[in-house]
Amino acid sequence: MKINKKFILSFVAPCMIFISAVGLILRDNKKKIFYLPVGLMGFSIILEKDLRRRFDRKNILKKIRSFQKVK
Repeated sequence: MKINKKFILSFVAPCMIFISAVGLILRDNKKKIFYLPVGLMGFSIILEKDLRRRFDRKNILKKIRSFQKVK
């Protein structure tokens, strides 16, 4: 059985946020700052994917509407 790479990569950003949260909770005060960039990157990946998906949907809707006006 073949595993889809996109399926596996979709879990990377939530895992990064989870690791960051666990690190911020459980580590000493001096080393907590090292987990902050990991969480921010996970959050930015999720936000970027959401914005790209919305933009693509709007473009598809514009194309559909333009073809409907031609007929």
